[in-house]
Amino acid sequence: MHFRPFVLNTPRNILVTSALPYANGELHLGNMLEHVYTDVWARFQRLRGHEVVYLCADDAHGTPTMLRAESEGVEPEALIGGLRNAHVRDLQGFLISHDNYHTTHSSENQEIVETIYLRLRDAGLITTGEVEQLYDEEKGLFLADRYVKGNCPRCGLADQYGDNCEGCGASYEATELLHPVSTLSGKTPVKRTSTHYFFDLPKFTQRLRDWTASDAVSGEVANKLAEWLDAGLKPWDISRDGPYFGFPIPETEDKYFYVWMDAPIGYMASLRNYINGAGKARGIDFDSFWNEDSSSEVVHFVGKDIIYFHALFWPAVLAGAGFRAPSRVVAHGFLTVNGVKMSKSRGTFVLAETYLKHLDPEYLRYYFASKLNPSIADIDLNLDDFLNRVNADLVGKLVNIASRCARFIEKNFDHMLAAEIHDAELWQAFQASRQTIADYFESCEVGKAVREIMALADRANQYITRHEPWNLIKQGDKVEAVHGICSQGINMFRFLMVCLKPVLPETAARVEEFINAGPLQWHDSAEYLRSHRINQFVPLMRRMDKKALMRMMDDSKPPDAPESEAAQPAPKQAKDAHVSLDEFLRIDLRVAKVLAAEPVEDADKLLRLTLDVGDGTRNVFAGIKSAYAPDSLVGRQVVVVANLAPREMRFGTSEGMVLAAGEGGKEIFLLSPDSGAEPGMRVR
Repeated sequence: MHFRPFVLNTPRNILVTSALPYANGELHLGNMLEHVYTDVWARFQRLRGHEVVYLCADDAHGTPTMLRAESEGVEPEALIGGLRNAHVRDLQGFLISHDNYHTTHSSENQEIVETIYLRLRDAGLITTGEVEQLYDEEKGLFLADRYVKGNCPRCGLADQYGDNCEGCGASYEATELLHPVSTLSGKTPVKRTSTHYFFDLPKFTQRLRDWTASDAVSGEVANKLAEWLDAGLKPWDISRDGPYFGFPIPETEDKYFYVWMDAPIGYMASLRNYINGAGKARGIDFDSFWNEDSSSEVVHFVGKDIIYFHALFWPAVLAGAGFRAPSRVVAHGFLTVNGVKMSKSRGTFVLAETYLKHLDPEYLRYYFASKLNPSIADIDLNLDDFLNRVNADLVGKLVNIASRCARFIEKNFDHMLAAEIHDAELWQAFQASRQTIADYFESCEVGKAVREIMALADRANQYITRHEPWNLIKQGDKVEAVHGICSQGINMFRFLMVCLKPVLPETAARVEEFINAGPLQWHDSAEYLRSHRINQFVPLMRRMDKKALMRMMDDSKPPDAPESEAAQPAPKQAKDAHVSLDEFLRIDLRVAKVLAAEPVEDADKLLRLTLDVGDGTRNVFAGIKSAYAPDSLVGRQVVVVANLAPREMRFGTSEGMVLAAGEGGKEIFLLSPDSGAEPGMRVR
């Protein structure tokens, strides 16, 4: 029996899973990081035409679930049922495309865990032994590490949990704690001995070495696993004493499977539940994924804190029971907010439900995607960077390509794209990136894929700016050139949206309606639409509102915490009231370069300006038509209010304000910086 390394198959059948959220609390943005990671990869594989089943479930068992249900005066089944509904709601809100979302407290899971246990037992891989534990006589249960505190047995630091010391970093058994106290009752626990059941994990040491040396895990994770393997594996305790919310171990009294025995089996149970229900019509076979000789793939996405369970314990249990090992385990780091661990007291522990009340889920999907990689380094949600990157990349770069080109195609060419490629060399450069982008997605280097895509978006915008279709359209002999330029712009935009469809599925659906060529598939990125009719362009994405971001953070703070300044309504002021320095400093004045200027139809005073503000381009409507000819503005540097909330006008969205002085009419004077200033520089 040998573990099977990860092998690319064409066509491929892939079972993809996210780690099971614990059914003892609401989902937060840290949970969403993993589910977005998995979802992007699963959607990419579907986009490529592969058969993908994406499964997950709630991890329902364990003492914490039992105790919370007790504190709320409900049965555990009622507690986990309500939380599962909330989890599904939030996951769907973030556009996570599970084929099935189940629970480990299910008949399917009980049947499979008992089958695996009995196979392991019959193979001589289960032993028993006496275990000394701390027992709370008042609560009538053995205490897990998290429910006992005391003094560290190494350095003496007080108020430490029963597994490791936050002061000196020592690891130890809960029974070693000095002056232990139960966190459940406040009483001093006593030591008791009971019989536990163990899985013979050390027997699989060499097989695990072979498996971890393959492509099943990253090099970083393989090195960590090698440390554990070199230190020597120990028999794995798979049992817990009652009272315990879980499945009883067959042919025992008051013994239950430890939650980490049945939790990963929840992947198998979710598949069986799907096959017996909604997935029946797909003809999916359970054994085709889990047989030892299966040619299908099983890919798990997990956090770095549960690598041990997924990359040592789980493959060994599967092998011992006659099932295949995972093809691949993709581990990632934790989510931090503004560089520090998420904290309820700081208001940075943001629930998924809270986020969805205020912001578009695709904002966060994109931001996470721009940073995702198969490393166990933590990923930071920096709020300022989040705001700026979403607005600069998605609105200023990506959507800007379509909005700049669509109006010319609609107005001048009856919605019809040109028959020929305008710049074949540039289109070939896009085509040359297809495999690179696909390879990045395949290897879970999603952040690198996004950077490659956005570099192409920059090239597309530079191409449009260089050819200035807004000026060419005024020259009768250049009209066909405008047709070719803007048609290529639409085609490059379509290419980019094919690549970003796994990240931005809702935006992709709106683009599909606009492009009018059916659902986007990966092969569409190789196609150039010629003489094709597009539909009316509608705005595809709005800029993120900083006030909405601040309101989300305020909603995440404890009730007694002060509101963020940005979330508070501006106080009413008298006409002669002074503006405070703090208020003035909130205005972000930037140098911008005018890339294009054109009059706005049916508007006497307005010009539409396309500005380079350093982090991308923006459209700004300015009432300066009476004083400036559009051609005189191109190439000029101006000062713009960069953090002004976007304003929806009947002509489109204005994304800032250029500063000018004067009485109006011809007496309007744009403020311009001295020579040497560059777009994006802050005006001080």
